[in-house]
Amino acid sequence: MILDSLKNSARYEGLHPRFKAAFDFVKSNDFSKLEPGTIEIDGNDLFVNFAEIVGKTPDVAKVETHKLYIDIQVPLTSVETMGFIPVSELKSPMGEYDAGKDMCFFNDNATTFINVHPGQFAIFFPEDGHQPGIGDGISQKLIVKVKI
Repeated sequence: MILDSLKNSARYEGLHPRFKAAFDFVKSNDFSKLEPGTIEIDGNDLFVNFAEIVGKTPDVAKVETHKLYIDIQVPLTSVETMGFIPVSELKSPMGEYDAGKDMCFFNDNATTFINVHPGQFAIFFPEDGHQPGIGDGISQKLIVKVKI
């Protein structure tokens, strides 16, 4: 897991061949003029879910994992709390891994929580269980999906 400011995104572009395109897209668009939905950058290899979410309490937000994609999560309109737990520590899946959605949810709780502010991002790799969406009210965020 990585937490940093979008101003420092160039430091991470070498970690994956698609990270530069992902950060360039995030930093060069005015999302206040776009409608929430899926935005393709490079087909299934790199796309953005522009979402409007309703904040949840930690007991309602679920830990999730992905096997095929890295998430770059970027809050746009308010602070979002996100939980982290290594996948190796997860013990209680809510069901089977859904390959079509590249998603598995868990009953486990995150062990670490971070506040991610607008202008910042959090990167969650396949080995990172994460519990996003913790907060109050309605907010907008980007979930950049980067195929591994």
